[in-house]
Amino acid sequence: MEDVDKAVVARITKEGSNFEILVDCEKALELRSGKNVDIEDVLATTEIFSDVKKGKHAANLQKFFGTEDTFAVARKIIKEGEIQLTTEYKAKVREEKKKRIVDLIHRNAINPDTNLPHPPQRIMNALEEAKVRIDEYKTAEEQVKDIVTKLRPILPLKYELREISIRIPAAFAGKSLGVIKQYGKVLKDEWQNDGSLVVILDIPAGLQVELDDKINSITKGGIEITVLNRR
Repeated sequence: MEDVDKAVVARITKEGSNFEILVDCEKALELRSGKNVDIEDVLATTEIFSDVKKGKHAANLQKFFGTEDTFAVARKIIKEGEIQLTTEYKAKVREEKKKRIVDLIHRNAINPDTNLPHPPQRIMNALEEAKVRIDEYKTAEEQVKDIVTKLRPILPLKYELREISIRIPAAFAGKSLGVIKQYGKVLKDEWQNDGSLVVILDIPAGLQVELDDKINSITKGGIEITVLNRR
């Protein structure tokens, strides 16, 4: 069981009645996300409280949860209720989401002045300069649009999708196609009379340079890439 002194509160309110337990923050969140975590390792105590701070124990578990089993009740509180986050955990989550946001911008946006993606460190520096606050309760995907708006006065950014044509020599077609599929949506692939393969791909503009480098490495520079459309 978790050390009581290091535990945080998880709570749920049902029909005006509060139910609280003491849990390990990270393990409770892992259990909530669906990971296989032993409930006994999550809890600091098996007691169910109406008010942890006052030490008041909860009543009527059967009425509100359909069981008197405290482990079952604790699991429901963790799964359906609110889990208090520690300062350390919030900082860890914010840092992870900041890295994810940087990756999303790097992969999906370009510098309109150069038509190339911004390096990740440049995006990270812009986040610091703009004093962007990362919300630990929202996903990176939910936040990135607003964050891009805040960055634009500092960092020129343009979201662009490209439709590109890639011609691959026959000797490298099989291996190259598997890599290409990781970078975008294949709209069409067609074998040519000379054995080469032409792939039409929808790809975020920020990923094209990385894809070019990967495929050129595989084919020893034997590919032809043409941008068919930008939008």
